[in-house]
Amino acid sequence: MKRYEMVREIFNSCSNNQMRDVFIKEIQTDNLDLWVQEFLTGTQIRYEKQEHPDGAIIFDITTDGMMQRITFTELRGWDPVSTDRAG
Repeated sequence: MKRYEMVREIFNSCSNNQMRDVFIKEIQTDNLDLWVQEFLTGTQIRYEKQEHPDGAIIFDITTDGMMQRITFTELRGWDPVSTDRAG
């Protein structure tokens, strides 16, 4: 199963408040599309998936007027509990 750093940004819809909520979490999944389904709740849903050359996978989601962006970056090459590395 692949490991990702997930950054979820929820954009504030108030015109006088340009701040956004940001949540960072490490997840494990083999299917990002299925994992993102949990955030697609509401009556009006739109989302777009972008795969960037640097490996980042970004979902721009709008549900009932609330905008959010979820960015996944695969964690590779370092596992603090791995025992198969030299050193």
